[in-house]
Amino acid sequence: MHVPANSPEAVFRLNQTEYEAKAIAVLRSGRYILGEETRSFERGFSAFLGGGTTVGVASGLDALTIALHVLGVGPGDEVILQGNTYIATALAVSRCGAVPVFTDPDERFFMSPKNVAAAITPRTRAVLVTHLYGMMTPMDGLTSLAASAGLLLLEDCAQAHGCRWRGKKAGLFGDAGCFSFYPTKNLGAFGDGGAVVTKDETAAERMRAYRNYGSEKKYHNAEIGVNSRLDELQAGLLNVKLGHLDELNAIKRGIAERYLKELDNPAVILPAVIPGAENVWHQFVVRSAARDALRRHLAGRGIDTDIHYPIPPHLSGAYAFLGLGRGSLPVAEKLADTVLSLPSFVGMTGAEISAVVDAVNSFPG
Repeated sequence: MHVPANSPEAVFRLNQTEYEAKAIAVLRSGRYILGEETRSFERGFSAFLGGGTTVGVASGLDALTIALHVLGVGPGDEVILQGNTYIATALAVSRCGAVPVFTDPDERFFMSPKNVAAAITPRTRAVLVTHLYGMMTPMDGLTSLAASAGLLLLEDCAQAHGCRWRGKKAGLFGDAGCFSFYPTKNLGAFGDGGAVVTKDETAAERMRAYRNYGSEKKYHNAEIGVNSRLDELQAGLLNVKLGHLDELNAIKRGIAERYLKELDNPAVILPAVIPGAENVWHQFVVRSAARDALRRHLAGRGIDTDIHYPIPPHLSGAYAFLGLGRGSLPVAEKLADTVLSLPSFVGMTGAEISAVVDAVNSFPG
């Protein structure tokens, strides 16, 4: 049996008729930018989260960049990140002219409040936490730390659509939550898309203008803005998927529950399940000191895998100027050397899950 690492088209097939009808309706509407589909999605996503004002933008990277910019992060500022995030989190900081300050996460993939506290300097403006792999970061320590230090707190929720910490959804803990709708996400579009969610309505109004050339009214440009708009076709398709998101998240949780129950190999470390956290399992990521051998073993059994992410941002060419060589963030580097994403996708059959379980459990280590 061949088991792919992912299958975005399976999500489409699950509600194919609805997606096709929505696409035709948008095409026939003659309104393709900042129309009712976008407004409807913005209202609907805020309702799904249980609060905040949503501003649709063109990508998750733009969501992060726009949120940082509007909240006042700029040249001379430092923004603290976790070293095991995807590089887009750091790129957003750089695009604002600020400097990303990478800190070591803990061994469970989460941002470490202790390491964040140690990284704060007089130039620190914000803390930007990533809810990695659809696993909800324990937020109590970070929210209290940011508040006591007078820092902005932003959430990178690109992989966390519907995650909860103690009943509250990701995106509502800080000054802004930033989402990606890349096709492989639990709430994925059929192209690029993103959104910022904030409880600050004044900031939301500025974000709406900034995404549209800095213009609240056509031809009246109050500031130097950008072109970053969630287009009507993607917004319409997201409206369809949003109506099924609880079901889609439940499917991903079901796969994760089987893995957590049935995977049993001392050479493989399972992801931590933290009391108070409700995950959506965008990826199911295990760890192994023999990761590359495990990956070859699974490939030999017809199981495709992926690595999220093999190169931590501080070791990338893009951030060589920071002078952070190997050994500067030992936990992040160890995670990058040992993580492996197992197949986990909507449409995955019970037989496919069993095939992955059997293949992992048979790995000799």
